[in-house]
Amino acid sequence: MRLREYIAKLEAAGELQRITCRVDTRFEIAEITDRISKMEGGGKALLFENNGTDYPILMNMMGSDRRMAMALGVDDLQEISERIDALLKGVMSPKNTLMDKLRMLPLLKDVSKWFPKRRTRRGECQQVVWRGEEVDLGKLPILTSWGCDGGPFITLPMVCTLDPETGIPNMGMYRMQIFDRRTTGMHWHKHKTGARHYDGYKRQGRRMPVSVCLGGDPAYIYSATAPMPDNMDEMLLAGMLRRKPVELVKCLTNDIWVPADCDFVIEGYVDTSEELAVEGAFGDHTGFYSLTDLYPRLHVEAITSRRDAIYPATIVGVPPMEDAYIAKATERIFLAPIRLAIQPEVRDLYMPIEGTAHNIAIVSIAKRYEGQANKVTQGLWGAGQMMFNKYLIVASEQTDIRSHSDIMRLMRHIDPERNLIWADGILDVLDHATPTCGYGSKLGIDLTDIDPDKEFNPRVPGTASPMGGVELFDTQFMAEYGLLLLFAEREWRERVDVEQYISHNGFDDARFVVLFDRGAAGNMRPSDLVWLAAANTDPRRDIRLHGNTLLIDARSKRPGYGSNPRRFPNVVTSLPETIHLVDERWGEYNLGTMIESPSRRYRKLWLSDNAEW
Repeated sequence: MRLREYIAKLEAAGELQRITCRVDTRFEIAEITDRISKMEGGGKALLFENNGTDYPILMNMMGSDRRMAMALGVDDLQEISERIDALLKGVMSPKNTLMDKLRMLPLLKDVSKWFPKRRTRRGECQQVVWRGEEVDLGKLPILTSWGCDGGPFITLPMVCTLDPETGIPNMGMYRMQIFDRRTTGMHWHKHKTGARHYDGYKRQGRRMPVSVCLGGDPAYIYSATAPMPDNMDEMLLAGMLRRKPVELVKCLTNDIWVPADCDFVIEGYVDTSEELAVEGAFGDHTGFYSLTDLYPRLHVEAITSRRDAIYPATIVGVPPMEDAYIAKATERIFLAPIRLAIQPEVRDLYMPIEGTAHNIAIVSIAKRYEGQANKVTQGLWGAGQMMFNKYLIVASEQTDIRSHSDIMRLMRHIDPERNLIWADGILDVLDHATPTCGYGSKLGIDLTDIDPDKEFNPRVPGTASPMGGVELFDTQFMAEYGLLLLFAEREWRERVDVEQYISHNGFDDARFVVLFDRGAAGNMRPSDLVWLAAANTDPRRDIRLHGNTLLIDARSKRPGYGSNPRRFPNVVTSLPETIHLVDERWGEYNLGTMIESPSRRYRKLWLSDNAEW
């Protein structure tokens, strides 16, 4: 399915809004999209037809459950999960007789049809060719999304590389900052396949070929984000999703093969002998800026495209945004492989939007023996991209793990000595709370043996006075869940005494006490508070016991102070002048009733006027 065909389907389904007035790729499009994508249900896809270039920009294309399913060609993502489940059961089940083995032949024949096919003629993605001095990335409508971003970034690049030893292809999604008309940054983290390929070329003293695809079938874009096993071609997943092979064509300047029907292909190389370049900052999917760091530089040798090319883009920032729906698809699609190949007792997997993919995961299991939750926790922390998880909650298979209230009713009865599983391990490089980049502490919570109907009647004092540098934020969750919210009234340099506040005001029955910055005590939603608490904490440093009460320090961490991280980022927001501009122009966009900027709420959390504190 070509991108234009997908747009036509979105429009026919009432899922697309065209914006015909002139809009700016610098800040304005991001602020409009942020307002729409945070609507209940994800709003609509947006096609910006007039942006100062020859190419329309498609935004929020997968930013709802319905559009995510449409992008993958199904009515419900459960269909794909069931298809993979059946495939794995067939492949992995014991084959005791000849007839059992013969029954596998049709299944294996179907799988063989999904492998990508190479063709010798040029593809639609090569109808227009820019080479040499014609190459100019400035001709593309590349977005600068947020006020402290280091520049324009390509945000939906499908980066194609080859293993230098085996030649096996990989397609990953790594943002690309535009440095000038012919060079970009290549932001592949050290845990990613692209970085492993780079290290291999560097050891061999070779220049690394890279091709970057934009657009084409939405299944390609999804596949580039998927947690595929290393050395498995993402185009095989795309073929399985479409139930037909992806047609590939050879690039013009290197030996990489790319989908023939993409909208753009950027061909180039990384010189592995070259010094790394400063890249960033960038308003990231964690809701915080990822700060400047050193990454390789991509040198562009050619840009090819379709004649009718459309530029796909996304923005990321404070959840929920489009990436949350992509993560939900992964959660459903890859449950079967996790269950069958890694942890067979897992019955369901849920990654709440507030956890921004890695910070929070909840699983239900079929428990049969003592310590099984611990086994599952440790196993998942060693499985693929689940190694980046920071907080993992394990419940029984009878629990509705998508019900926040059901989980909290279990959490209020935890025994800190028995139900908490502490560990240290790999974390996402974007985790800004950990003292060491990419490595820190993890916390598992075993809820499998807890009775949710057990009596719970905490005492909730009617009044509370400031004490120990702490003030009351909210008690709305205290009676039902034993959750007390506080905020620090003092600057970070002054010690706050949460224990003194609890004892003085009679909150000894609280099971969880969470301390926030003063800026959070405005109009933050409960989901915002969960996001902040998960993002701003390192479990071992920021969670401690006071009797049977868990004290959680969810404040911003002063850089380099004690065991705090060396650097600490700001929350991602639009600039005040951008918010004002979009407010003034809202009627021109033809988007209906004015939607308040989400950034107004999050600006209260700012610590400085820069990307970092």
